[in-house]
Amino acid sequence: MSTSSGSPRRLANDCFAPSQKLMPHAEAMRLLKERVAPVVGTEEVALADALGRVLAEDVIAPRNIPAFDNAAMDGFAVRHADLAPDAETALPVAMTIFAGDVPQPLPEGAVARIFTGAPMPEGADTCIMQEDVEYDEAAGVARFPAGVPKGINVRPAGEDQRAGEAVVRAGQRLRPPELAAIASTGTARVMVFERLKVALMSTGDEIIRPGEPFTDGRIYDANHFILRGALAGLPVEVIDFGILPDERDAVEETFRRAADECDVIITSAGISTGEADYMAETARKLGVLHGWRLAIKPGKPIAFGQIGDDTVYLGLPGNPVAAFVTFLVYGWPLLSGLAGHDWKEPERIILPAGFEMKRRKTGRREFLRGWLETDENGRTVVRRFMKDGSGLISSAVAATGLIEITEEPDHVAPGDMVRFIPFGAFGIGPK
Repeated sequence: MSTSSGSPRRLANDCFAPSQKLMPHAEAMRLLKERVAPVVGTEEVALADALGRVLAEDVIAPRNIPAFDNAAMDGFAVRHADLAPDAETALPVAMTIFAGDVPQPLPEGAVARIFTGAPMPEGADTCIMQEDVEYDEAAGVARFPAGVPKGINVRPAGEDQRAGEAVVRAGQRLRPPELAAIASTGTARVMVFERLKVALMSTGDEIIRPGEPFTDGRIYDANHFILRGALAGLPVEVIDFGILPDERDAVEETFRRAADECDVIITSAGISTGEADYMAETARKLGVLHGWRLAIKPGKPIAFGQIGDDTVYLGLPGNPVAAFVTFLVYGWPLLSGLAGHDWKEPERIILPAGFEMKRRKTGRREFLRGWLETDENGRTVVRRFMKDGSGLISSAVAATGLIEITEEPDHVAPGDMVRFIPFGAFGIGPK
């Protein structure tokens, strides 16, 4: 467990208690947002090593950014009052200013040759781009057209950030833009949440890993790889606990060891009431377990719980696509919150359906596998993989995102507006 630099908040034992027997999707998301808190400590890292981490403390601008008025392009810095409003103006060039210079004040009735990013000299309030100026370098005179607007092409001090403002807020994942914003303050080290340690384990005597010889009755462990890949988009460290046999003592020993080392335990399969399904039984014995019966498809049963005081347990369905979809929809926000990320639900893209569902069961939310495509009329439409089986990995391979069908429609006709969530919203790159 992570315990360094600041004690993490611990979750209440009833954190994952469901509010109703068959829970709508919106209620599940509300509970995750309200009840999940960071369970990891913090550490200071070099800014160069902070990509993808979650910021634990606001970064405050110590000064205006930019710190001084500067030229937005190569040209000439002038006092606007020295320019004739309705006629050409010729003025002597008194100085040349490069980026990094500390210029003297601009004499009245004169101009400065200036380059992009260079400080505007005291007295100058306008920068005229060089393409609009007739510059006689030998004579040292610049001629300006009539009607130049005041203040053009000047980036004022503090235009990007004001001194004392938060440049990046705690709880944000640090992407390249956030790193650039922090770097612009001169900050070389930042306080971030430690990486969440996630124990990933598969279950079942029939499961084998790729590379092992195939024999009748065996199934290769696709779940480990689809979940490990999905976890790669989160600020976590994945610890592979392998495949658990269908043996009560072995499952309990592995759970105890994982709880000592990790912040979260994730399993797939073994959470039903079958004789050899020891995941749920062990979680209840070692802690608290709540089974969420969600009004969704695929993946209605999901187990949330805690092992001891600190280790969160997430039990996913056994079919690969059900495990993948439920992890993205519910596991991704769960782990984000535990890791300190102030997450928001992914934005939905609303587009016309390029498919038909003649009859569907209302009252549950469906997450179909789909992609975007240009139809014969040049419109972007949402296509779906036509087979619904939660064990069909080919549906996830074909897809670039999830099609979300809300609880109300009893059918979907071509052209009906539907919601599409790109896999990129969960940190999974494009095909």
